[in-house]
Amino acid sequence: MLDRADTTPPGRAASVPDTSPVAFRGGGFVPATSRSAGWIALAAVLALWQLIGGVGLVNPLFLPTPLAILHAIGKLAASGALWHHLAVSVMRIGLGWIIGTSAGVVVGFAIGLSRVARSIGITFISALFPIPKIALLPLLILWLGIGEEPKIATIALGVFFSTAISVYSGVDAVPRNLIRMAQSFDVPFSTIVRKVIWPGALPSVLAGFRITASIALLLVVSAEMIGADYGIGAFVLQAGNLMQTDQLLAGVVILSLFGLVVGKLINLLEARLLHWR
Repeated sequence: MLDRADTTPPGRAASVPDTSPVAFRGGGFVPATSRSAGWIALAAVLALWQLIGGVGLVNPLFLPTPLAILHAIGKLAASGALWHHLAVSVMRIGLGWIIGTSAGVVVGFAIGLSRVARSIGITFISALFPIPKIALLPLLILWLGIGEEPKIATIALGVFFSTAISVYSGVDAVPRNLIRMAQSFDVPFSTIVRKVIWPGALPSVLAGFRITASIALLLVVSAEMIGADYGIGAFVLQAGNLMQTDQLLAGVVILSLFGLVVGKLINLLEARLLHWR
């Protein structure tokens, strides 16, 4: 009687199983960047820009060369005007961002944790969030007077709504099974918020910080262009009115550098607070 376990056809040798190691394919998506590629591309663009302007293919009035812009920044720094305009803008951004972020975090957590607050808060946020905050600047000037208060309030309003949305979205994204597990062990509500909900919502909160930093920068420039004598936005507007395009682009470069610095600080904050990811 034939052995039923032997299924090898007659006249054919039994196949030997392949025992070679298989490459690991479960590493997940890990984005990687080249540190040198970005700098090389930037240097190439700047060199091409300088070459086009240096040979006279473009009128310097329309597009100053990078060296002319750098020279304008140096003159502004030497005269002290750069630091005065920058200090005023940083003060407005800092105060407006802190006020708007603090209020947005509180309201966002209230919406995420309370049914009543969610019903009321989402209604008002949905109605008021689409309004361009810079359009409220004349009304804020009427209410608060001519000074720093309306500009700071405009920035705070723009930051508040985006922060509140990112915070309650982060709270909603926390896995509910983790919350139910903590409740099943009679963990106090305040401890659940501090140990479960806050860490789970933190990635969305920090992502909101990155967005609101850009919003604050846009609003401060707009507010300074409308009603300010000092600040980077006022300086850019004045340079444009006088057709001083080298100084205008110098102001734009300063804004770009300021945004890069803020983004770097948020990256460091994420690396410190989200090291567990």
